[in-house]
Amino acid sequence: MDLHTLPTLTNLSNCVTIVEKDNTKIVRVIHDKATAGISLHGGHVISFQPTGKADLIWMSEAAIFDGKTALRGGIPVCWPWFARIGSPSHGFARTQQWTLVEHRESEEGVVVTLGLTANDETLAIWPYQFSLLLHVAISETLQVTLEITNRDEKPWTFSGALHTYLQVGDIRQTTTTGMGREYIDNLQDNIICQGDEVLQLTDTIDRVYTTPEPLIRLHDPVLKRDILVENDGHNSTVLWNPWLQGAQSMADMTDDGYQTMLCIESTVHSPCISAGITLQPGEQHQLKTTLTVSD
Repeated sequence: MDLHTLPTLTNLSNCVTIVEKDNTKIVRVIHDKATAGISLHGGHVISFQPTGKADLIWMSEAAIFDGKTALRGGIPVCWPWFARIGSPSHGFARTQQWTLVEHRESEEGVVVTLGLTANDETLAIWPYQFSLLLHVAISETLQVTLEITNRDEKPWTFSGALHTYLQVGDIRQTTTTGMGREYIDNLQDNIICQGDEVLQLTDTIDRVYTTPEPLIRLHDPVLKRDILVENDGHNSTVLWNPWLQGAQSMADMTDDGYQTMLCIESTVHSPCISAGITLQPGEQHQLKTTLTVSD
């Protein structure tokens, strides 16, 4: 996505503007170190492009920017649960309207913070008070931190993910290391499997890797780069690519979209809502992912 061509609604600073695509407002960052875009719909990073390099983030060419539908691609915020253990799938945070809390900039980069709190719509789905802050630090590296706070008078339990879609040149030539060997295979009735240390895809994948290393490396010989993924506050890393059959079943993904993407997700995985992380009133948890490109 070319952020430079989107119409400007508001100039907030030399580096930060509010722009619009269809019915979706986007915080656009243009800095000497990098450019980035964060949709207020969903609190959703849609682009991160270090200066002189290709975008690290994959967005579907068919993504729907209607201000209602979850965006396909980018870094969706899946919360207060991940996957289909509740309804809607992946929770409600990715379809809520977030607010711009603050933005700070320096010679080193820009930090944008978005916020979301309980409202009538979220309370009808999940009857708890909460606050979310999404801190997006943009420089040569992208760091996304989801700060989760229990604002209720009683404990509650959550799971979730930063569902990062990474852009690759050709998924068949891409290799991934550091995800660990053990995984739960969602395509085989959640059985526990042992895989190889190096992953090169030839078909669809939907795996929860349960013992990831601190650093996951995505090697891309086509774009001539490695993307380094460091996660924190997670208990697993999910890898996902829908392949042709999955892409054909999605209205918001082109049939060939799977060829240039791979999801590597910082995940709090749980088999059910009650088995996630429990926060007492006032307690906080941070879920984080950091992306760095290496030529």
